[in-house]
Amino acid sequence: MTLTTPTTAERTGEVRLPKNHNRPGHAPAGTNKRVTAPPPEHLEKVMAWGMASGSISHVYRPTTLDGVREIFRLAEQSGLTVGFRGGGNSYGDAALNGENILIDFRRMNRILDWDPAGGLIRLEPGVTLEQLWQYVIEDGWWPPVATGTMRITIGGGAAMNVHGKNAWKLGPIGDHIREFDLLLPSGKLLTCSREQHADIFHAAIGGFGMLGCFTSLTLQMKRIYSGLLNVDALSSPNLGEMMAYFDAHLHDSDYLVGWIDAFPGGRAIGRGQIHRATYLKPGEDPHPQETLRLDSQAIPQTMMGFLPKIWLPFFMRPFYNNLGWRMVCWAKYSASAILEGTAGKSYRQPHAHFHFLLDAIPFKNAYGRGGIIQYQAFIPAGTAHDTFVTLFEMGRDRGVPNYLSVLKRHRPDPFLMTHGLDGYSMAMDFHLSRHNRAKVVQLARDMDEVVLAAGGRFYFAKDSTLRPEVVQAYLGAETIARFRQLKAQCDPAGMLESNLWRRLF
Repeated sequence: MTLTTPTTAERTGEVRLPKNHNRPGHAPAGTNKRVTAPPPEHLEKVMAWGMASGSISHVYRPTTLDGVREIFRLAEQSGLTVGFRGGGNSYGDAALNGENILIDFRRMNRILDWDPAGGLIRLEPGVTLEQLWQYVIEDGWWPPVATGTMRITIGGGAAMNVHGKNAWKLGPIGDHIREFDLLLPSGKLLTCSREQHADIFHAAIGGFGMLGCFTSLTLQMKRIYSGLLNVDALSSPNLGEMMAYFDAHLHDSDYLVGWIDAFPGGRAIGRGQIHRATYLKPGEDPHPQETLRLDSQAIPQTMMGFLPKIWLPFFMRPFYNNLGWRMVCWAKYSASAILEGTAGKSYRQPHAHFHFLLDAIPFKNAYGRGGIIQYQAFIPAGTAHDTFVTLFEMGRDRGVPNYLSVLKRHRPDPFLMTHGLDGYSMAMDFHLSRHNRAKVVQLARDMDEVVLAAGGRFYFAKDSTLRPEVVQAYLGAETIARFRQLKAQCDPAGMLESNLWRRLF
């Protein structure tokens, strides 16, 4: 199930089979090779993180390198393709592989080596960001890139080349990977770095699992001298003021992120709240041995000291409509304007509290059965403001405003399939229902044209709606041809696929 143009199969609910592959138990045309179907007990329904798409796959959860090799052999015998899944936090279909094999790497989750003096760590792909920061923080280190949820796996994060609230400063996670071992469908293991197999190194990071699977990764951590961050929170009356603040503080901030109320227009368009954070310098924290302890980073499980956060979706569900969410955004902005104002409020906050909002506030389940898609546009700095204003106006004018908008700053990076550029990104969450689904998908397609005209890019980890011609337009024919060449080199039989790959390539 995807959010692209519906085919006959999709309209009838049938999951489309991969190109150039046959149904389980049927040999490829023109051969006498016997094909063995995987046992049915591995069939599972797998959902995207946004809950708007899903598929049924043969799911395997290996614990060793040889276990992955066995699954590759099974795929060859059965005539099925293989897709990869980490924490399952991609909003769309990047970690789905309908009616084929899906390898879930979460049981390959060992820390293989750690240097607390130099901050270099080697780990298996199923190690989560939560495991990673909890392992290194008491030694005075922090992951250089932290996403909004700690539930991602490092292998999945590398495959999508994830970024955080410091993307303009430290780049995506790929900038901090020293080397990795990549297992090819043939069973061959390649060690890749900037010096060895450099072309594969820069294509597999951000290559959404289409060249091979990471079996170990070596990353450089970031030295910290406190478990706390200096945080400034302030309101911003419109998008122009928010972006001006970002530009003025790029040089003296370690993290910058903006929340935006997408409902108002006119002079208030893009109003919202900014959070800016900096690391504490050596000696600033009088008790670093305490603030670096794990229990000092624990995210509270209650709100206002007594209300369990797991109840939040129940209380929020009545507001998940245009009128209700307009009220929520108005209340949030008004509170920021009154309590913080444009001058701001300063405080200190644990690293985990600052970064992992998606874990601290379990809002997703409040969206209900329709789920959400996130549309994230990356726009060059010179055209970003006007482009984002246009996108907000398009959603509002069509009656499908986005309910959550987040602004970040970015920089270019050297990875082949990158979304990175010198500019801004705007992530926009759209609530889906059976009544508005077609309208939201059409809005996304129309927004694609606006983004392309502005010289923008897109991010496969968030995407649910892109079409092949859009990917061709922003990546360019030469980049796509080079990626296909590397895929043919690493995966000559075309075993590695996903729903995203079939949708876009």
